[in-house]
Amino acid sequence: MSVRRDIPPRIEATVLNDGDMRVSLLSYGATTQGWWYKGLPMILGYESPQDYVTDKSYMGAIVGRVANRIGNARFDMENVRYELDANEGRNSLHGGWAGLSHQNWALEKTAANEAVLRHTSPEGASGFPGEVRFEVRVKLENPRLIYSISAQPDRPTPISIAQHNYYCLGSATGISGHSLRLASHRVLELDNQGIPSGKLDDARKGGMDFSEPKAISATLTDLDNYFVFDPARENGLPVADLTAPNGLKLSVWSDQAGAQVYSGAHLSEPFRKNAGVCIEPSGYPNALNIPEFPSIICSPEAPYAQTLILEICEGDEA
Repeated sequence: MSVRRDIPPRIEATVLNDGDMRVSLLSYGATTQGWWYKGLPMILGYESPQDYVTDKSYMGAIVGRVANRIGNARFDMENVRYELDANEGRNSLHGGWAGLSHQNWALEKTAANEAVLRHTSPEGASGFPGEVRFEVRVKLENPRLIYSISAQPDRPTPISIAQHNYYCLGSATGISGHSLRLASHRVLELDNQGIPSGKLDDARKGGMDFSEPKAISATLTDLDNYFVFDPARENGLPVADLTAPNGLKLSVWSDQAGAQVYSGAHLSEPFRKNAGVCIEPSGYPNALNIPEFPSIICSPEAPYAQTLILEICEGDEA
């Protein structure tokens, strides 16, 4: 009787360059392994690509098919109940065990500053209906890093993707002194498992109002909440700004309804707690079980698309 042994995937890697910026991409999880500006790391990352296979923090990965949490790992659609992977207690997180972050994508470098990653998720992956063809186009246009994410399903199915970088902006001491601004005055109310109830709270409740720049202080280092972007936010302005004590500033543009902000409270070796902060634009979490939330159902006629733009500036430019 033979014993099956999992063989580590052959992970492809490529590096994009433009001026003072450099980005390293991996095929596994469509992961951004590193992003450097003038030699300083803008995000956290492992040195070895194989470390991403056992990583539990979704470090730099593309997460989905449905990012964030789905309560009780199930949902109903068109009078059919779908049972999903329960990979966080009784809930589903970031697409389950067979989520996009656990797949080895096809990676093609198309220019010195651009690459494309592709993956076809089969019918029934983690319990989700339909086959979906995913594509992530990553382009480095110094001082910007741009993610263009698309997905084409063969039938109606939920899709909500998030890019899961941990931003540190060159800091070796963590992000508790970084200043954060969000184009948001509301957060989703969560239960004790982090599942949205369907209610929207004023962000001032619990001291989570980042509508004006505020330090991610020691009292907020367990931050893990979904912030709803203001519908009347001014066109052309970033939905988030993160500024480090060294003067480096990250600005985020997104076409999504909001973003999960996670301050890395559960990071473990080789990273320290709160070493980086995630700003993860996506659809509303648990939208599949709350009819009042914006729908995340896509179809052949209405495929998925998301654009995420990250920009670095420093000193007087910030």
